[in-house]
Amino acid sequence: MKITSPSIKSPAASPLAGARTDSGASAYASSASTTAGGKGAVDLSAAARNLSSLESSQNDVNVARVQEIRDALASGQLKIDPSRIADGLLASVRDLLK
Repeated sequence: MKITSPSIKSPAASPLAGARTDSGASAYASSASTTAGGKGAVDLSAAARNLSSLESSQNDVNVARVQEIRDALASGQLKIDPSRIADGLLASVRDLLK
């Protein structure tokens, strides 16, 4: 006995296939092209300039200190106190909720 399913048309065969447009994406593309081609100037605030300088700084991580902590963890010299970590997290949450 052969069981056949009803004829299912593929989505590509639908008269509406490919007719859908994304107006949000096309509006963004047209505004981006006019902005990119324009000769506008941008004036950054002092805070924005400060943030920009922080982003490009190379002194974000004290590599020597990180290595000291890794060595202490590996040798078992550094003891982690979970209750102290939890207290610190709770204190920072309390500060955020104020």
